Amino acid sequence: MTGERPRILQVLVVEGRYDAAALTNAVDALILTTDGFGIFKDKETQSLLKELGRQRGVIVFTDPDTAGFRIRRFVADLVGPEYVRHAYVPAVEGKEKRKEAPGKEGLLGVEGFDVEALRQAVLNAGGRETAQRSGRAITYGDLYAWGLSGTAGSREERYAFLKRLGLPPRLSKKALCDVLNSLYTWEEINEMQNGPQRG
Repeated sequence: MTGERPRILQVLVVEGRYDAAALTNAVDALILTTDGFGIFKDKETQSLLKELGRQRGVIVFTDPDTAGFRIRRFVADLVGPEYVRHAYVPAVEGKEKRKEAPGKEGLLGVEGFDVEALRQAVLNAGGRETAQRSGRAITYGDLYAWGLSGTAGSREERYAFLKRLGLPPRLSKKALCDVLNSLYTWEEINEMQNGPQRG
């Protein structure tokens, strides 16, 4: 198993983009960032977390400091504790390589741990492995071809499409691609947008 990236069913929630980048090397999953305490006011991310969390479950993986635990509590209250699991790294003194000085509490954050430790933490938290991706990834070009981006009326079409899928109506192109690739195959979305092939 070492060296492989298990595909995880649940949505992973981390604090920042460096944490997300580190986790991307460890597991294949939809990873959302809270932008630190930004999640407290970010209604779009809150909405996405609530919807996807109740469909798939959430694993919160924040730093082992006071701020990290505040974010954990917020996400659990937002989504519902029954849908939330928690992944942890140990409280180890240190600093991440990219930083000149340690954080306020002097503890190593999620991004400072190696791939194997991060992967194991997700699995220990109850990360459920699901089938590996098959077929090709959904791209920005596909969003255009399906009339969901960059065409006349695409905004209205995208809102209607997201409503049909039970997803928040306002997602960036990147977030939309990430979410669709996590939840669906290209073939499933193509059929939704173009209908089944008729003979």
